[in-house]
Amino acid sequence: MAVKIRLARRGRKKAAIYDIVVADARSPRDGKFIEKLGTYNPNTNPASIDFSEDKAFQWLMNGAQPTDTVKAMLSYTGVLYRRHLQIGVIKGAITQETADSRLTEWKEAKQAKIDSKRQNVGTAKEAAKKAALDAETKVKEARAEAIRQREAEKAAANAPAPAAEEAPEAPAAEGEAAPEEQA
Repeated sequence: MAVKIRLARRGRKKAAIYDIVVADARSPRDGKFIEKLGTYNPNTNPASIDFSEDKAFQWLMNGAQPTDTVKAMLSYTGVLYRRHLQIGVIKGAITQETADSRLTEWKEAKQAKIDSKRQNVGTAKEAAKKAALDAETKVKEARAEAIRQREAEKAAANAPAPAAEEAPEAPAAEGEAAPEEQA
């Protein structure tokens, strides 16, 4: 009987969440399984992978074959590296202490990388939010200025009516001054 470590879909349409399960290769995708190892949520950034690494390692050592997607997840979390190191210990190439120290170093480096990505995603979201707020403020100020100009034009349109009565007197005064300038 071939045993696979694979994903079983659940969740609503277009918002899938997957269970990481150990199942017989002949059983349907969402059908009967032997053991549930954890969950995978691709809707978050970065994707949330929560499963029992010890159980996954045990199943890999017993010969379970992961699907491509699960293999990528196991590699991402270090289970495949742990298996690689353990095979080296079994063959006598390295000691258990060396394998454990290498795995610890790798996990620390990987966790630092994941934390920096989470922080960058958060920083990028904040920067995008601030940029959107600044653009909105600029548009708001432009609208306010346009309203002020229209109000000033309306006030100017109402004000020239009294000024129009004074306007004929002004050219007459200028007309009288003009002949004096010619003389």
